[in-house]
Amino acid sequence: MSTEKFINYSIDKIPQEEQSKRSIEFYNFLKRRRSIRNFSNELIDRKIIENIILTAGAAPSGANKQPWKFVVVDDPIIKKEIREAAEKEEKRNYESRFPDDWKEELEPFGTDWHKDFIETAPFLIIVFKIDYEMVEGKIKKNYYVNESVGIAVGFLLTAIHQAGLCALTHTPSPMNFLQKILNRPKNETPFLLIPVGYPADGVKVPNISRKSLNEIMNYNRE
Repeated sequence: MSTEKFINYSIDKIPQEEQSKRSIEFYNFLKRRRSIRNFSNELIDRKIIENIILTAGAAPSGANKQPWKFVVVDDPIIKKEIREAAEKEEKRNYESRFPDDWKEELEPFGTDWHKDFIETAPFLIIVFKIDYEMVEGKIKKNYYVNESVGIAVGFLLTAIHQAGLCALTHTPSPMNFLQKILNRPKNETPFLLIPVGYPADGVKVPNISRKSLNEIMNYNRE
């Protein structure tokens, strides 16, 4: 292993015409990505999931701390336990915790406290953020944790789509039960629960649209 503090880095420079072509092709590919809530139980090779996790781990992070842990669950017993705990919290949310305006926002998506997909999807990827490390018995703080883990999740979702699979970013709240069920240490906090798999036959998604370029981008002080 090299002991040099810095190493050389370069990229293959391509013509702008090719850059433009690649960028629009990638956009057209990614804009087809949708969140689904009805999964097939068709099995997926673990190696595919491992490659997806490796891609997520290639994301940039504050001071290269890589403050993430991806816990993959495919054990039916554990998935059932997670579903029951998630539904318990979500039932409370829908019945008493969620304000009316939030429930109105959710209405177009047809969601409720039932979370069948947690058991049906062949894999769950539970993303934990690592708030600090223990080094020789001392706490060593991580920096820009939420930002770093958020970027890694973006890589993760892109890799899932690239592999021809579907996912859902699920945030049962509160999520502390995931730490307990999965026996994670105190320095890890649940960030997202992501079911991964193929869509069920005949699955439908909400008829929604994304904001236009003019709505999401400005140049300079426009």
